[in-house]
Amino acid sequence: MTRRMNPFRAAFVIGRRDYGATVLSKTFLFFLLGPLFPILLGVLFGSIGASVASQAEVTRIAVVASPAELERLQRARAELAAVPDLRELPELRGAALGSDAAALLRDKERPVSAVLSDPFGTPRLTGALGAGDPLAGRVQLLLARANGSAAPLPALAITSVRSTAGSVETARSITARGGQALLFLLTLLLAGMLLSQLIEEKSNKVIEVLAAAVPVESIFLGKLFAMLCVSLTGIFVWASAGVLAVSLLLPAGSLAALPAPAVGWPLFALLGAAYFAMSYLLIGAAFLGIGAQASTVREVQTLSMPVTMAQVGLFALASFAVGEHGGGAVAAALFPLSSPFAMIARAALDEAILPHLAALAWQALWVSLILKLAAAWFRRSVLNGPGEKSRWWRRAPRETSAA
Repeated sequence: MTRRMNPFRAAFVIGRRDYGATVLSKTFLFFLLGPLFPILLGVLFGSIGASVASQAEVTRIAVVASPAELERLQRARAELAAVPDLRELPELRGAALGSDAAALLRDKERPVSAVLSDPFGTPRLTGALGAGDPLAGRVQLLLARANGSAAPLPALAITSVRSTAGSVETARSITARGGQALLFLLTLLLAGMLLSQLIEEKSNKVIEVLAAAVPVESIFLGKLFAMLCVSLTGIFVWASAGVLAVSLLLPAGSLAALPAPAVGWPLFALLGAAYFAMSYLLIGAAFLGIGAQASTVREVQTLSMPVTMAQVGLFALASFAVGEHGGGAVAAALFPLSSPFAMIARAALDEAILPHLAALAWQALWVSLILKLAAAWFRRSVLNGPGEKSRWWRRAPRETSAA
């Protein structure tokens, strides 16, 4: 009689096999280089967007007025432009008295966005403007300053403090959303490997051979933790390269300006690693259950879109809960698949530690439950005999008794 291996030892053996086969393969180098291409594309499109924004940043308007009136407006604009938040005031271009506004707007050699006529009488702004257009408000502010006193803006004494409750909350919210986005991108990028690997081994009948020797739960557990270790290996390499690049390209102390989370950077990084592991295990366990039902690459591609949209929905649920303390935050923290995203944001906003211990235990419980359900589903639908696997919409034929 053949004696089966201990389930946990079997999971360790399968995990070690999958980890070695993945990390020691030639394609793992391309896996490590994978994030380099999105980064390069992001830098490229970011530079293009910055160039476009800088070109579209300056709004120019033509002013139909006398030279003296134009000088008054230019002086008022220079005074207001000294205020940091008012630097988006439109650039003024003089136009001769009596100029036609429609002709100025059609002039392609000196294009303008609008034409201001009779600024100190009955001012009129002509252009492709709607109700409540920001340009109209800036022109009104400019006219108010030009019509007012010629005295310079009053001096304002500023007392600087290190931080306020509002600034701390805003900074921590930025850190919370940044942590959520990084966790989501890493999970989305790495969790899909389980689907393709499972399909490959199903097509080669490796799963059936392994299931004949060890429990299905051990197979799933080993594969899940193997892919988690592969992902952590990739993250370690990427993080090391990122730290090296930052230390070489950025001046010393430049990262000190980053808003610190409530629990501090060391514990935040530790919780980030723990929540990434839990997010990967939760979504990976669900992927194993879904991928176990697919037999071809086409079916995997069909499943990829709804699975990806479900991940985006989970991220949106956790993002809406940032900064809230009501039912939305509780629901996002309790729902197992969105819990890691909600709790990493909580680590940036709240100093309490005990909720994280409870959340990690809650997520670990759901990992085991999802793995159990996925293994049972796989065993029932795939390992039910040598024939074609059963479908949920097909009913078993009834046995008819001999008359």
